[in-house]
Amino acid sequence: MEEKEILQQIEIAKKTGKIKIGTNETTKAIERGVAKIVIAADDVDPKEIIMHLKPLCDEKKITYLTVKSKKELGQAAGINVGTASIAIIDVGEAKFQ
Repeated sequence: MEEKEILQQIEIAKKTGKIKIGTNETTKAIERGVAKIVIAADDVDPKEIIMHLKPLCDEKKITYLTVKSKKELGQAAGINVGTASIAIIDVGEAKFQ
């Protein structure tokens, strides 16, 4: 799935479904088993902030995607600042392959 498409689908999920924004919220959603898809930004510094997300997703069999920019991820999630990661709880009308 292309990055542009991922960001568009996040916007759709935000409007028609439910998302959690931020690494703490994302981690909680994964651990509780409510996250359907997790998206993290590649430009997070230090990487340790999000390093635990991929192994957690693998363990719980949750789709893990990445985008290049925290800023774009934040915008797609409907906030004015960047975010390291988001979790999609309910995809709504979004179509993730």
